[in-house]
Amino acid sequence: MDASMFGADVVVCGGGVAGTMAAVAAARQGASVILVERYGFLGGNATAGAVAQFNSWQTANGRKVVAGLADEVVRRLTAYGGARPHDSFVMSTGHRMDRVEYSPELLKLALDDMVAEAGVRPLLHANLLDVETDGRRIAALRVLTKGGVLTLRPRVLIDGSGDIDALKRAGARFLELDDGAALQPATLMFRFGPIDFARFEALSGAEIGALAQRGFAEGRLARAALHASRDPYSTDAWFNIGRLGIDATDPMALGAAEIEGRRQAWKAARFLHDAVPGCEDGQLRAFAAQVGVRETRRVEGDHVLTAQELAQPVQFADAIAAGAYPIDIHPAQGGALHYVPMGDDHAYQIPYRSLIPTAFDNALVVGRGISATHEALAAIRVMTISMAVGQAAGTAAAMAAMSTTSRSAGADVRAVDVQALRAALLERDALLS
Repeated sequence: MDASMFGADVVVCGGGVAGTMAAVAAARQGASVILVERYGFLGGNATAGAVAQFNSWQTANGRKVVAGLADEVVRRLTAYGGARPHDSFVMSTGHRMDRVEYSPELLKLALDDMVAEAGVRPLLHANLLDVETDGRRIAALRVLTKGGVLTLRPRVLIDGSGDIDALKRAGARFLELDDGAALQPATLMFRFGPIDFARFEALSGAEIGALAQRGFAEGRLARAALHASRDPYSTDAWFNIGRLGIDATDPMALGAAEIEGRRQAWKAARFLHDAVPGCEDGQLRAFAAQVGVRETRRVEGDHVLTAQELAQPVQFADAIAAGAYPIDIHPAQGGALHYVPMGDDHAYQIPYRSLIPTAFDNALVVGRGISATHEALAAIRVMTISMAVGQAAGTAAAMAAMSTTSRSAGADVRAVDVQALRAALLERDALLS
C-alpha cells in the first residue's frame, strides 16, 4: 500500500457528534478507525454550529432514555467546567424541555480526548472528493488534504456527514419529501451578552411568547422565538432564533444563507438590546462558524422509520437507541412551529435497519440522514439521540468489520447479530427503550 493509501476496519465520514461517537465506539470495540472531518475540530452542529445545548435526555416525567457515550460527553464537559447542570426550560410553544447547556469551545476538547484515548486516527482538514464502489460495496474514499489526495479503504463505512455526501457520491438511494412538505430551515446561531439572567430567566412563558411575536411582527426576528442557551462560564448566551429556508446541499444557496444568517443575527441582537428585559447592556459577540442545518438528504434504508411508529410507539426487535424528543418541525416560512409533544412517559425506539442503506452491504448512516420520514426526522434529529445512534452504529460496524467471515468475504452489516449488538450496547451503559 503506497503512502497515499490507508486501510481501516471502519472509516467514519463526518466528525459531528454522531460520527465522533461512532468512531469512539468502534475503536473501543477493537477496530482500527479513521475519522474524516472537514474542519480542524470535531463536533459539527454542536461546535461549528454552536447549538450549545443537548436536549431531551428523558421523558416528560423524568425517565431517562439517552445515556452511554452521550453521558460521558457531559461528564467530560463538566470536568472542563464546560457544562451547566441538567435543567429544563419553557419553549416558545409553552411546553417544557429538559437540557444540558454547554460550551461549544470546551466540547472540542472533550471530543479530542475521547478520540485520542480510544485510538481513533482523526483526519482533520479533509474534504471528500469521491467514492469508489465495487458492486454493493464501498471500496474506497478519496479525500483532499493539505498533503494531497489520500485514498481510504474501509471494511465498513459510516456516513455521518449530515448531508450523507459519501453515500450520495456512491450512488445510494434517498427518500423523497412527503407531499406538500419542505426541508426544515437552517439557523445561524449567534452569541450575545452580557445578559442579566436573573431578569431574563424571570420572564414567564407568556411574556417570552409576546416579546417573540412582537419581534417577528416588526420584522426584527426571523421567527417568533427567543430561545437561548446560556454559556457555562460567562454572562453570554447563544441564541437560536434565525430561519433560513434553503436546500443546504445547493452550494450557492448555502453561501447565501450564511450571509443572510449574519444579517438576521444582527437585527435580532438589536431587538434583544432594545426590547428584552435583562438584555439592555448586551451586544452581538460572535457568529457560529456555520449555519446549523436541520434537514437535507435522508437515505433509503432497510426500514423507513415513521412518525406513526414513534407515536405508538412500536417496539422494535432490533432497537439500538431510544428517544423522547417531540416532533418539532420548523416550517421554511413564517414564524411558528409544528410541535407534537409526547406523553408523560412516552419514549420511542430507533431500529438498526434504519441505519442500513438499501444499496450497500458495508455501510451505515448516522445523524440526521438516517432512514426516516420527514416527520419522524423532526423528532430524532437532535444531538442526544444522534449520539446514541452513533454509539450503536460504531459498535455494529466494528462487529461487522472484525468478524471472521468479513476477513475473507468482506464485511456485511446485515450479518451482525442484532441481539449481540444490543447486549454490547447495554454493557456500555446505552439505553434501548
